[in-house]
Amino acid sequence: MYRRHCAAAAITLVCAMAVLASPVQAFAAPAPPSPAPVPSTKKTLEEVRQEIDGLYRAAGSATDAYNLAEEKAKKQSGEIVKLAQAIVEGQAKIAELKDRAGAQARDEYRNAGLPPGARLMLSGDPQLFLDGISRTRQGQKATKGLLGEMNRTQEDLQTYTQDASTNWTKLEANRVKQAKAKKKINAQIAAAKKLESQLEKKERARLLQLEQEAEYKSQTAWLSSGALKEINREASAPGKKAVAFATAKIGLPYVWGAEGPKSYDCSGLTSQAWAAAGRPIPRTSQEQWRQLPHIAIKDMRPGDLIIYHSDASHVGMYIGDGAIVHAPRPGRNVTLAGAGSMEILGVVRPDK
Repeated sequence: MYRRHCAAAAITLVCAMAVLASPVQAFAAPAPPSPAPVPSTKKTLEEVRQEIDGLYRAAGSATDAYNLAEEKAKKQSGEIVKLAQAIVEGQAKIAELKDRAGAQARDEYRNAGLPPGARLMLSGDPQLFLDGISRTRQGQKATKGLLGEMNRTQEDLQTYTQDASTNWTKLEANRVKQAKAKKKINAQIAAAKKLESQLEKKERARLLQLEQEAEYKSQTAWLSSGALKEINREASAPGKKAVAFATAKIGLPYVWGAEGPKSYDCSGLTSQAWAAAGRPIPRTSQEQWRQLPHIAIKDMRPGDLIIYHSDASHVGMYIGDGAIVHAPRPGRNVTLAGAGSMEILGVVRPDK
């Protein structure tokens, strides 16, 4: 018993000494977690360029809506003026017809109110009776014609009045559209200018360089596609006049809604150029795309209009050698650019 007890005590002592002899592992207090990296809120210049470009694109689309509403308002104002003139003339005609009807009534009164047939029977003169029958028939026919003309004039007046009311309603609707578009244009341009104003002078210079590089990249890709190889047609006589007008405006500022002579927006320039060439075309780029004949790019010739972007919100005039003349956007002047420097939607020909 004693030996077993001593052996157990010895084993316990050895185990204890082994534990004490083993190296001790130190446990430090847990370190606080590292803060997550804060993402930079500063945009790159390229991101700023794309945002500014998007704002001006939106302003351009709103400008087209404004110009279209203005064009429709002008047309409706003209229609209202014509209708007002027609109403005045109709009222004067009604007054004249009423005077003539009154004269006939007074004549009847002077003859004691007897019907024409009764007066003839009482005349006692056979020849006078026969002559009177002819005059009576003529008078009856004239009276019937007078009443018919009066009724027609009254109906015309009613139609003119209804048309004037309809055109006035449309005019007011287009004025509302103009006001909304104007508000959107000013907001988009103000936002773009604010972004540019926050840049330093060197950054603004670099921003312009990035714009030019983006245009050059697009133009180079367009030329590399072989698009220009088959484009070698000569301008028509009106096309030459349109090109001469547009290129003479190089250097004038872009102003939205402007049609010259001191400033232009993109479609203001192209529409006025073709008007000067004797071929009036729609005022807006979207209507130019919708109404003018479409042609293939390979058939393009100077004077043709290139419509840009999927919403047809920009237009330039092709002048040959892969170049266009156009009014780019607010803050820029009428200038030359590569025909492929923007996304081409298609080409239209004003004098086809």
